[in-house]
Amino acid sequence: MNEKLIKELESQLKLKDFKLNSLLEITNAINSNHGVEQLSRIFEFILKEQLGFDKFILFNKEEDWNCMLKVGFKGKIKEIDVQRDLFRFKDITVIESSHSPLINEFDVVVPIIHKEHPLAYLLIAGLEHKKLKVSETMSNMSFIQTLANIIVVAIENKRMAKASIKQERLKKELEVAKEMQKLLFPSDLPSNKRMDISAKYKPRHEVGGDYYDFIPLGDEEYILCMADVSGKGISAALLMANFQATIRTIFKYHRFEMKFLLEELNKKVMRSAKGEKFITFFIAHYNADTRILTYVNAGHNHPFITNGKNVDMLNLGSIGLGMLDELPFINIGEIELKPNTTLVLYTDGVVELENLNEHYFGLDRLVKMVHSYYPLKMEDLNNLIFSKLDEWRGPLNLVDDTAIFSCRFF
Repeated sequence: MNEKLIKELESQLKLKDFKLNSLLEITNAINSNHGVEQLSRIFEFILKEQLGFDKFILFNKEEDWNCMLKVGFKGKIKEIDVQRDLFRFKDITVIESSHSPLINEFDVVVPIIHKEHPLAYLLIAGLEHKKLKVSETMSNMSFIQTLANIIVVAIENKRMAKASIKQERLKKELEVAKEMQKLLFPSDLPSNKRMDISAKYKPRHEVGGDYYDFIPLGDEEYILCMADVSGKGISAALLMANFQATIRTIFKYHRFEMKFLLEELNKKVMRSAKGEKFITFFIAHYNADTRILTYVNAGHNHPFITNGKNVDMLNLGSIGLGMLDELPFINIGEIELKPNTTLVLYTDGVVELENLNEHYFGLDRLVKMVHSYYPLKMEDLNNLIFSKLDEWRGPLNLVDDTAIFSCRFF
């Protein structure tokens, strides 16, 4: 066996040992649960110190495309658009020419594809100094691709595991928030010879932005209210929970004139939401002795009172809370409730619910239902309304929180 062949075999054995050791080093790092930074350093060491490449970039996909590793490149990374410049590369490709001057600074693109989805792209320069045959170049690039694949998939798994843990934590937090929100709603609504009151509520998500309340002020006077916060999600629900707690606290220790109360609540919402959200709000004070209902409607869907035939809309009030630093006007409504009068409060999730034909459920249909089933108890009426709402939307999901608050005064 001649000396040249022996040296070639020794070189191949060294290369195989190097590749095995590199794979072992990365595998051990992954098994030891090393972080992203440590895995990146190992990969950089292999490319730079052991393979001799002094210019390369590794882009990886998280929520967006990011530069995970940059060595020897002095250009602006932001000028490389991964989707525009690199998505066309499906295999290891030697760059001969590119429309991007920055891409032309490199010799080869190594895509890292997992289940037909690109996870990363490695750009390497310096092949012209290696004086390798094409077969040797592609062999080395295939090995580098394998290393990058292992590292990037491991990092992706770490990211997914973190996201899963975060999602689970968020789910538990939402469950706690849901239970806390339930505590803020009245747990015991009266149904007696004087009045029959019932409410039903379906949030679109775990926690919602609709609110109703019934607050006794002694034996003869009561506060009834309903509110709806603009927007969706946790921030809206937190704003409403804060608003609920404020209302309860106010009426636990104080009694205010309607005008002053609305002005203070508007300031509170402005401070909490900083003008990014607002709350539509209806509040009424009912005196059972005089049968007088005093109310303010701050931009909310118009509640209505009915005797089963005639309807009055409660539309006097103001704009929504938190829309402006100061409410430009506050009109206070007052009405005497005759025996066997029903007051219905609702949020826009009821009247704006669409069916498959993109038609709204609408206020007229809601009033007609109340009239058609007027003799029913309020709880039965609410259940029937929600049943009709489910029929109306069919297979469609709720697009908003939905609440009905029905009150009959005997």
